[in-house]
Amino acid sequence: MVTDLLEVRDLRTSFYTDDGEVKAVDGVSFTLPEGKTLGIVGESGSGKSITALSILKLLANNGKIIGGKVRFKGEDLLSYSDKQMRDIRGNAISMIFQEPMTSLNPVFTVGQQISESLMKHQDMWKRAAQMKSIELLKLVGIPSPDKRVKQYPYELSGGMRQRVMIAMALACNPEILIADEPTTALDVTIQAQILRLIRDLQKRLGMSVIMITHDLGVVAETCEFVAVMYAGQVVEYSDVVTLFQKPKHPYTIGLMNSLPRHDVELEKLESIRGNVPNPKEMPSGCRFAPRCPAATDLCRNVMPDLFKDDAGNDVRCWIYSEKWEGESEVVVYGEKRIAQSRGAETILSD
Repeated sequence: MVTDLLEVRDLRTSFYTDDGEVKAVDGVSFTLPEGKTLGIVGESGSGKSITALSILKLLANNGKIIGGKVRFKGEDLLSYSDKQMRDIRGNAISMIFQEPMTSLNPVFTVGQQISESLMKHQDMWKRAAQMKSIELLKLVGIPSPDKRVKQYPYELSGGMRQRVMIAMALACNPEILIADEPTTALDVTIQAQILRLIRDLQKRLGMSVIMITHDLGVVAETCEFVAVMYAGQVVEYSDVVTLFQKPKHPYTIGLMNSLPRHDVELEKLESIRGNVPNPKEMPSGCRFAPRCPAATDLCRNVMPDLFKDDAGNDVRCWIYSEKWEGESEVVVYGEKRIAQSRGAETILSD
């Protein structure tokens, strides 16, 4: 029986600037089943990385978690003290950050940086930690690990640095690995290697993984569940097969229609009209309403909740509620359509 290792409910994180409050994460909810991979996908600025940093309470000084629950194995991490969180970070929950060159310390060897986590969380002596570091570098596929362990980050390629970051994250056998855009700035071949490595290590070590990305191809290849974020909120949550076969939210459909396809000849890709709203000037109703062809006055004035369908998937759209009073037939949206029949909607392809 699959159980939820991590449960995030109504998470709210704000940053306080000279221009006022910025609601970077506003009511985010999702679950991470044990041993599974959850993809968090969305455009840049949608709140994906801030959600991950909020889980670990690693916010900048002007950031504050103002509400919600983050339950790890039933315990609310938001109630933990700084000392308790230091025991969680890098131990039970590890994170791979976007830029390995800025995340690794340039004045210490990679072996010293991996060993630090082992000595702190695993109570290892320096010599034992050094030997374990070599094992970890070998585990993530770095050649000549006994030599690489003595090198500095600048002496390694981008792909190797990313593998070092993965080795550091795995040092203490975490139960959850958060990978924040782990293939950023890497060429296509190295991207595929890194994704394959994470997937293989997950199967071997039995970890749960949160994969943060803007690339739906990465989601299709690595994830079992997906949370689609837009403007600081989750707008759709489902298993990956359902998301790709029957996406429900107009934003998700827009993302799907913008993907290049090898099986259909297109003169040009579809695009989502308009722009992501300014986080300081969010719409009063649905945040996607200014860009949505199906939007009504209800959408523009009242924020929809996350509605749950019969399969247990969530969608933040009035179309799937009893309050919807839009067109009774279909709303054409790119190549696909939203069939509205008050609770029995399906996505129809041309």
